[in-house]
Amino acid sequence: MSIHANKVAIVTGAAGGIGRATVERLRNDGATVVGLDINPDVVTNLTGERLTGIVCDITDDAAMKKIIDDTAAKHGSLDLIVANAGIFKSGEYIDAETDSWDLHLKINLTATQRFLKFSIPYLKESKLSASIIIIGSRNFAAPGPGASAYSVTKAGVTQLARVAALELAPHGVRVNIIHPDAVFDTEIWSQEALEKSAKRYGMTVEEYKTKNLLSTEITSPGVAAMVSTVAGPVFSATTGAQIPIDGGNDRVI
Repeated sequence: MSIHANKVAIVTGAAGGIGRATVERLRNDGATVVGLDINPDVVTNLTGERLTGIVCDITDDAAMKKIIDDTAAKHGSLDLIVANAGIFKSGEYIDAETDSWDLHLKINLTATQRFLKFSIPYLKESKLSASIIIIGSRNFAAPGPGASAYSVTKAGVTQLARVAALELAPHGVRVNIIHPDAVFDTEIWSQEALEKSAKRYGMTVEEYKTKNLLSTEITSPGVAAMVSTVAGPVFSATTGAQIPIDGGNDRVI
């Protein structure tokens, strides 16, 4: 039997990258999945059996709550949520522009808290081992210069996941956070951006994409597989965990 058979899941930031790969992996592992994204491509990218894409601005509390309520009503439950949506703008130093700082907090941190808040009443009622997965970042433990707003928000959602795990354990809801390093098979990483970053480290593009202890590239399908596994029975006795998928990073280890 598929590990997520009969489960209903919602994934944010689902139009592409980690989010889209996660939606497809959860569906392939048996779940009925609703993917949300502000990008209208989410509707056409996510089609097929047990798969729905919905346009949603996750910073709109009313819109987010309605989709969660409607999903639970339509399918009879909500068993799994994946908080993946977020933004990253490089060049954001400690003295970042106020608007940019506030936007990172609004999307990466506050919207994640609201997603949990509106979903928790349904997750508590789940009969199928309810689970919350938050997508963090290697930056929470090993921040880099020029990414202050992003790194701060990823540290924030890490603490949110830890507190949620403490509060929801009595209700049988597991909460875990996965910390990927940079995932290059996304639209964010153009060839030009890769070459620029690699040059900064004095590396080729291929060397830059595998600059970790295992010399391996982190991919969207790889992160998606981790999400599905952590939400499944193998991790049924695990909550409050911080799980890296970064090829090994000497600054984190």
